Amino acid sequence: MAAGLGLLAPGPAAAAPYCGLEWGSRAKADAAMSQAKVVNVRTGQHYCFDRLVIDLNGPVAGYTVRYVSKVAQDGSGLPIPLRGQAFLQLTVNAPAYDDAGKPTYAPGDKGELSNVGGYQTLRQVAWAGSFEGYTSLGIGVRARLPFRVLTLAGPDAGSRLVIDVAHYW
Repeated sequence: MAAGLGLLAPGPAAAAPYCGLEWGSRAKADAAMSQAKVVNVRTGQHYCFDRLVIDLNGPVAGYTVRYVSKVAQDGSGLPIPLRGQAFLQLTVNAPAYDDAGKPTYAPGDKGELSNVGGYQTLRQVAWAGSFEGYTSLGIGVRARLPFRVLTLAGPDAGSRLVIDVAHYW
């Protein structure tokens, strides 16, 4: 009867995740080593997230993506300056050079791999190096936001490592 008279207060409302995303911000990794080589880095904007794509010339295997206090350069360990309030270090378990040591991906501007001006979340994508079979990038983001990592086949015999960073929690 109390419910019929409107005397019961509604229960607490549970906030729905932003755009239905339930990714989290903890490190994501796969320890496998790839025989593929890094051949390109690009970015894109989506309604709920900003995207970073690393193209490989074969099947993608291992990676590590995690928030760090500073991104370190491969080999030297020197810090990579990045714009943003939070920083993701991305390591692809694949080199950006062939078996003869010739680069398969050589960025024109190591501090700006892709123009992310106007992006909602990404602030900068920088080269951290390719050393001993691993390739690393630094990603400056607006805040420590949830992210996911995907591996996608194609085009052709290639593959893609995709990192999506949400616009909000």
